[in-house]
Amino acid sequence: MYKLLLVIVLLSSTLFANKIVWEKDFHSGVVKAKKLNKPILFVVSNHSCRYCVKLEKTTFSDKRVIKTLNKDFVSIISYSDENDYTPRELLRSATPTSWFLKADGSPMFQALIGTVGTEKFLKYLSVVKKEFKKVNNKKRAKKQ
Repeated sequence: MYKLLLVIVLLSSTLFANKIVWEKDFHSGVVKAKKLNKPILFVVSNHSCRYCVKLEKTTFSDKRVIKTLNKDFVSIISYSDENDYTPRELLRSATPTSWFLKADGSPMFQALIGTVGTEKFLKYLSVVKKEFKKVNNKKRAKKQ
């Protein structure tokens, strides 16, 4: 009973957090996404990039974005100025770069380059969730 209560408290604190729960690194994020069967938001950022800072202070600070990402996605951020790992196929010359990935780490769509406004980003999240669900339903149908 105590363990169940602890799990519920931990999960609810994650869902209603005031910040996006970012995974420590790309590899642990992919492992978690596979385990939970969730799409991945992978962001390549840089602390000295003004557009990266703007994205984090605006779109990534919006309560609706935070709630959606923490509930329906595994979020990973990689800072190029900290030499964080970024798979070669996801490297772009501009930051911020936002990728929506399948649970295995492969791209679902082309990357979003630059700052994306909150309303537009929420629409992207909705499209990604629907597409991810559709692809998973097709996989399940093939297995049956």
